[in-house]
Amino acid sequence: MLALDRWKLIGWRLLQFVPVIVMATFIVFGLMQLVPGDIAVTLAGENPSAARIAELRGLLGLDRPLLAQYGNWLWDTLHFDLGKSMLSGEPVLQSILKRFPTTLQIVVFALSLSLLIGVPMGILAALKPNSRVDAFVTSVASLGVALPNFWLAMLLVSTFALTLGWLPATGAVDFLKDPMASLKSAVLPACALAAGGVAEIARQLRGSLVEVLSSQFVRTLHAKGLPPSAILWRHGLKNVSVNLLTVIGLMFNRLLGATVVIEAVFAIPGVGSMVVASAIQKDFPVIQGVVLAMVLIVISLNLLIDVLYTVVDPRVGRA
Repeated sequence: MLALDRWKLIGWRLLQFVPVIVMATFIVFGLMQLVPGDIAVTLAGENPSAARIAELRGLLGLDRPLLAQYGNWLWDTLHFDLGKSMLSGEPVLQSILKRFPTTLQIVVFALSLSLLIGVPMGILAALKPNSRVDAFVTSVASLGVALPNFWLAMLLVSTFALTLGWLPATGAVDFLKDPMASLKSAVLPACALAAGGVAEIARQLRGSLVEVLSSQFVRTLHAKGLPPSAILWRHGLKNVSVNLLTVIGLMFNRLLGATVVIEAVFAIPGVGSMVVASAIQKDFPVIQGVVLAMVLIVISLNLLIDVLYTVVDPRVGRA
């Protein structure tokens, strides 16, 4: 029965995501039309003639109605054709697939650090509310939220790379070629990203857990003589797991967006640095492809989180 409810939820969520994806593709396509300048003029080079510009507009389909351009672009996208870079001529999808593993490694590393540090901090603060431990965790969390990622990144590079020489300051290594060197190069970027994640997870978990542990049914469990550790793991964390999953999903999306700045600081050849370079050089197909890919990743992650809700709390699937 639970499996049936779960599949019904997945099917319903997929139906809901179809119009969202269609709307997202239209917005991504429309935003490129609002960018100042003419793509044909950019491609034509310096001092182009009107005939040359008109020729390029015809070749690119820019002389067609907007909806016709959108339909053609959407059709190509459905066939995994995101166009080619106007500068290098490389297919956009190939460029994304080449750089995305580097970005994903940093994001997953940062999210793992956030959970490994933020969850114990949140639990400690919730177990001793209004104590010195709670005040310390709250202060550290506030500091983590307040610190800008790029400032922390530069501080980490100055201390651990330039002064101590423990870790590389810039660049990235392919994980498949050298796993240890790859992880070593990802430590500083991941730490710079994880600071805000640790703070957010600790604060959210502390607030949710304090509310659960102070509820009437927990006091009843204490009166029945159930050990505090059992109450925490079987009832406390279980009841806040849905909230924690929501925070993890939002944190992944936030970290994915923050890599644009972090990759610039550490000179990492990831998706973030690629989209910045493309924006500077006005390589519109690359910008369009990267933004669309990020939107689809976020939508897919939201679907996965919805499914995981039914795993940690079966009541969600029956709602």
